[in-house]
Amino acid sequence: MRSVSYVERVALDFSGNLFTQAICLGDTDNDGLNELVVGDTNGKLYVYKSDDCKPWITRSCIGMVTCVGVGDICNKGKNFVVAVGAEGWFHIFDLSGISTKSDTSSHHDFLFGDEQKAFFTQHIPANTKVMLISDIDGDGKCEMVVGYTDRVVRAFRWEDSSIDSSGQLVLLKKWLLEGQVDSLTVNPGPDGTPELMVSQPGCGYAVLLCTWRLDQERAPKRDPSGTSNSEGLIRDVILHQTSGRIHNKNVSTHLIGSINRGSCDDSSKSGLFALCTLDGMYACKDGRNSPCLVYVSFNHKIYVYWRVELERMESTNILKVLETDEFRYLLQGTSVDASNSSAVQAMLHQTLYFPDQLEATATKRINSTNYAKLELSDQP
Repeated sequence: MRSVSYVERVALDFSGNLFTQAICLGDTDNDGLNELVVGDTNGKLYVYKSDDCKPWITRSCIGMVTCVGVGDICNKGKNFVVAVGAEGWFHIFDLSGISTKSDTSSHHDFLFGDEQKAFFTQHIPANTKVMLISDIDGDGKCEMVVGYTDRVVRAFRWEDSSIDSSGQLVLLKKWLLEGQVDSLTVNPGPDGTPELMVSQPGCGYAVLLCTWRLDQERAPKRDPSGTSNSEGLIRDVILHQTSGRIHNKNVSTHLIGSINRGSCDDSSKSGLFALCTLDGMYACKDGRNSPCLVYVSFNHKIYVYWRVELERMESTNILKVLETDEFRYLLQGTSVDASNSSAVQAMLHQTLYFPDQLEATATKRINSTNYAKLELSDQP
């Protein structure tokens, strides 16, 4: 039996409720070390650094935070912290250059009230469920993909203003799916280009095609709010069904790809969760990123395990087992000739995949032998 040993951990203070997508790991201040970002249902954003149990940075958002992320959303060559609320409020926070000293961080919220405001705020369609920041069309620039509770997925891109130094999110495309959006991920396609995938209930998934130019020709006008004519229902969706046995549409599906957003113990139901897990890289000790497991419990604690050791178990090769004297000894108790490879193969196949038939065959053989002995004993 294999067991997991959680050797080292740290407990972070957290008193709130969160959605499963409102927690992530990433380099928020661009120092090369990852931090933990958590958003709660009261609109608070917490950033934890190293093994300090108190939040390093606290920020305020509008409405319930349903999704958080870290990435170069503005394509400026550095990471930003992104938070999206259920009401549709989108926030960008720039945490670069903030002091990490303990005396400053402990009173940061009181000394720098103006810096608590978001770097940028915009309203996009409400009822967000999942979010992904990645290059989804292979142009070297990041886009933001948002999945909604109404089976819709939208892709946005940051565009700088030609008038001043500001900018805004611009809608690129909208997809309408047949089932609920459970998770988003980007994986290399057959030709090596990024492929945007969304999981569907019942062990299904869909590949979303990024055809920006075709959409621009059909609907050239855009509205930054994401509610204009550019949202033509152009369904560039390729549906796939996995070969799994569970095809129940009431069972949610989560894709595990190049971007892992975590999971929950009961993610098939909608609503709030207080028991979530997340895995990734976190700089908890020794000034370097290490693989870790983040666990949000019911007792207002976030546990970060940064040393998870798994006992090593050597793999067994069945071909080497067949060559041992022990296996040949076991074959002596059967009617199979050990030198006949075809007979041995047939016996193993029946034993592994049809054990009931093997037992019935053995019982029939025993009964036939006993009947033959009975006939011989009845002869004069």
